[in-house]
Amino acid sequence: MKSHIIFAFSLTLGVAVLAFLSSIILWNPGAFAGEEMTQALRLDSGAWQWGYMAAALATGLSSLASAYAVASVGSAAMGVLAEKPELFGRVVILVGLSEGIAIYGLIVSVLILNSLN
Repeated sequence: MKSHIIFAFSLTLGVAVLAFLSSIILWNPGAFAGEEMTQALRLDSGAWQWGYMAAALATGLSSLASAYAVASVGSAAMGVLAEKPELFGRVVILVGLSEGIAIYGLIVSVLILNSLN
């Protein structure tokens, strides 16, 4: 049972790192540059397509990873609560951390879409 929790946590952490790195890569570099640098960094039509694809992947993959993590951690949590109901607070925190990765992916996709403007 511990291996499922460790796997779900590592998968959640991996997707969080992937979402963070994709937001750094696709961050709008013109936000910190001068006017002449901003003119040189205008996006062509191919960049728009890749930006939309990155936003969709950030949301979709983080949601899938979150669903898998909640399924793994949630089933283990139900087993723990059946034996020791006093551990409810700790179990809710673990399930909440697993659900949080979907929100992080959504935030990253919003950042990607905002950087396309």
